[in-house]
Amino acid sequence: MLVLQMILGIAYLLCLLSVPLAGGRLSALADVELRKAWLAGTAIAIQVGIVSIFPGDLGPLGEPLHVLSYLLLGAFAWFNRRIAGLPIVALGGLLNFICIAVNGGVMPADPDALEAIGRSPTSDAFINSTALADPKLAFLGDIVPTPAAWPVANVYSVGDLLILTGAFVLLHVACGSRLVARRFRREPVPAVA
Repeated sequence: MLVLQMILGIAYLLCLLSVPLAGGRLSALADVELRKAWLAGTAIAIQVGIVSIFPGDLGPLGEPLHVLSYLLLGAFAWFNRRIAGLPIVALGGLLNFICIAVNGGVMPADPDALEAIGRSPTSDAFINSTALADPKLAFLGDIVPTPAAWPVANVYSVGDLLILTGAFVLLHVACGSRLVARRFRREPVPAVA
C-alpha cells in the first residue's frame, strides 16, 4: 500500500507543480482557511497507520479504523464544503466510503487489475484494498490500474480519481491560476506596505 501512497503523492505533486506553470501563486494556499483541520489530520494518521505502519497487523481493529478514517474525513469536508474543489474531493471520498462500508471495511479491487500490476489478488491479512470473493458495488472499487511498467504501479477507484480532480480544482482556484475563469479565482491578498 506504500505504492498507492507514492503514486498519489506523485500525482498531487504534479498538481502542485501545475499551479505556477498556469500562472498561479502557491503562497496563496496559506490564505485558505480550513475549519476543524484536526479531523483530517487524525484521519490521515489512522490511514497511514493501517496502510503503512501496521499493514495486516491490527487484526479486527483494521476494518473499523478504516471506516472511522473516512467518517472523520467526511466531517472535515462538511465543515469546509464552501472551499472550491472540496465538494469534488468529498464526493470521491463518499464513493470510496460507501464501497468500503458495504464491503466490510475493505475496498474491493478488481482481480484482473491487480494481476495487471503484478500484485496477488489473494491475501488473508487485512489490506485496505484487495480482491473479494463477492464484492458489492465493485464498479466503485479499485478497478483502474496504472501501467505495469511504471515503477510504482497500482490500482485506483473512481473515488480516488475524483479526489485528485477536486484537489486540482482546489489548488488552481485558491492560487488564482489562469486555468480558472477570472470570476472564480480568489483575489490575491494585497501586500501590506
